[in-house]
Amino acid sequence: MSKTTDFAILVVAAGRGSRAGPGVPKQYRPLAGKPLIAWTLSTLLKAAPTARLKAAIHRDDLTAYERAVADLETADLERLLPPAFGGELRQDSVRLGLEALAQEDPPGIVLIHDGARPFVSAELLARAHDAASRHGAAVPGLPLTDTVKQVDATTRIIATPRRETLRSVQTPQAFAFDLILAAHRKAAQAGQTGLTDDAAIAEWAGHAVYVFEGERENMKITDTQDFARAEARLLRELPDVRTGQGFDIHALGPGDHVWIGGVKIPHDHSLVGHSDADVLLHAITDAVLGALGDGDIGSHFPPSDPQWRGAASSIFLTAALGKLRARGGMLAHVDAMLIGERPKIGPYRDAIRASVAKIAGVSETRVAVKATTSERLGSLGREEGIAALAIATVRLPTGD
Repeated sequence: MSKTTDFAILVVAAGRGSRAGPGVPKQYRPLAGKPLIAWTLSTLLKAAPTARLKAAIHRDDLTAYERAVADLETADLERLLPPAFGGELRQDSVRLGLEALAQEDPPGIVLIHDGARPFVSAELLARAHDAASRHGAAVPGLPLTDTVKQVDATTRIIATPRRETLRSVQTPQAFAFDLILAAHRKAAQAGQTGLTDDAAIAEWAGHAVYVFEGERENMKITDTQDFARAEARLLRELPDVRTGQGFDIHALGPGDHVWIGGVKIPHDHSLVGHSDADVLLHAITDAVLGALGDGDIGSHFPPSDPQWRGAASSIFLTAALGKLRARGGMLAHVDAMLIGERPKIGPYRDAIRASVAKIAGVSETRVAVKATTSERLGSLGREEGIAALAIATVRLPTGD
């Protein structure tokens, strides 16, 4: 039998997040430049340096999950166990995650945390671990500040509970591992599926569950308004604002299309370069590297290196943004300008903005793409090439 280690955190991230609106599940939506789940995992790994982490994800989300964790630091990745695949209900996902932990290296204490709560603190995690050690089952809770009314099916008030006896419950919920695993197994065998959190499962199985002090800052992101509030908070925590500029120019040669911002645009010529010659992505990449004070695209991806021959320029921008995220920063805005006579950019502007935003992991409102001609002056006016200018604004932690 494998040895028992002390501390693991199970991050529940298999839901579909329908209340956040259409699109990808909310845990993979960009929040201040990187997926929500990446913020949660990164925060947990830093706030609980002795814990191992395992995420329970939807089977269809494996690729999205792997992309989301790709920018985590190497030391953090070593404590991030392979994900478990969840089930139809949250309750199923937690049980399957616990079963996976039991097979790998069962901990003494497990904290079960929502993937959509990225602001958990080290102090809250320490209180959770201590409460589980003392009680075997405990949850963070907050006193209610509003009066609570109980209503019937017609919305008529039928009772006013005393709010001093009530708590609003959060995650991470904390348990002795064997206790909560046995409770989940018992509930599954009994077909008991109406339990809304792990505390309720422990209670149903006959265990006393205690409440320890939660944190009002430990918000759960549920809808689009929550995303806006969370992003505003993250921006306040990244006060070091920097800008970088980028410029690139490529000649036009034989061909039938050009790549602009990751979009293939039909044309009677092609841009000439060692890679795919995407002049816009090259300029944006240099702008990001400039904001970081980290060289330029040629120093990181030299045209003399054969591995970059014909490469998609999205690789270069993704790498530059990886450097930004590794320093705890985010891309706040990109303002880019294309200079050339043809092709006309107007019909493709929205597609280009969407493409750049997707590569960068930001909303389209953070990407501006403009175009102008050189009034038939010079080499650009003679349609010998296309140029691009870009300014990237980034935010970093103080003192970075």
